Amino acid sequence: MGMITDWPSLAACQNGDPDALFVQGAEQNVAKRICRSCPVRYECLADALDNRIEFGVWGGMTERERRALLRRHPQVTSWRKMFEAAMKKNAREKAGRDKVLVTTAN
Repeated sequence: MGMITDWPSLAACQNGDPDALFVQGAEQNVAKRICRSCPVRYECLADALDNRIEFGVWGGMTERERRALLRRHPQVTSWRKMFEAAMKKNAREKAGRDKVLVTTAN
C-alpha cells in the first residue's frame, strides 16, 4: 500500500472554493475539517512539507503547525517516504493482528 501520486484529483477540496483553504485565525479550523475525511490527506501533507509550502491548510495542518513539525524533525529529508514507510508498517502490523485473531478464533 503506497501513497497516491496523482493525489490532487482525489482530494476532498478539489471541487470547493480554493480560497477557503487560505484563511487565517479561527477560519482555519473550518478549513481543517475539510481535510479530516480526505482520502489523500497524507499525500497532500507530505507534498506541503517536502515543498515547504508556506501558506494555507494542507493535509489538515496550518502553516504554523507545519513549520513546528519541520522544526521538530529536521532530519526528515522526505516526508512522502516517511509516511509511506509508516503506512507499510501499519499494514504489516494490522495483518499480523488479523492473523492472530483468525488463529485464536479457530
